Amino acid sequence: MQTEAVYSSDLAFNLEIWKRELKFHRSELEMFQQKLEEIARRKDGKQSSYELEKFQNRLIIEKVAASKLLHRCRAKLGNLHSADHYKNVDGELQYEKRSLYDDLKHYIKLHYEFKEGIMDFFLKWL
Repeated sequence: MQTEAVYSSDLAFNLEIWKRELKFHRSELEMFQQKLEEIARRKDGKQSSYELEKFQNRLIIEKVAASKLLHRCRAKLGNLHSADHYKNVDGELQYEKRSLYDDLKHYIKLHYEFKEGIMDFFLKWL
């Protein structure tokens, strides 16, 4: 059985990439918010109101989730920066990284499902 060494420099690289992706998602959510507000100003009846409110609520949830994940990435990076970047990372950090990775993976899946839905909504109302 072959084991793979995990180095703190590898984890730091992953965390930096994840931070960038989460920041991109947050900026994307801001653009979605602006478009939803534009649609709300020219609201075309009750059908758009229901969908609009649904997307606005989901957008708030997405922003909170992205912020929490970004905070976790920053906290993990803070812990890693004080470590030797070429020492093998102990099992606890590997476990924590995997948990964060799983949470990010789940968030990204949900984000792209949300994005697909809101883009369909925009096509319908813009």
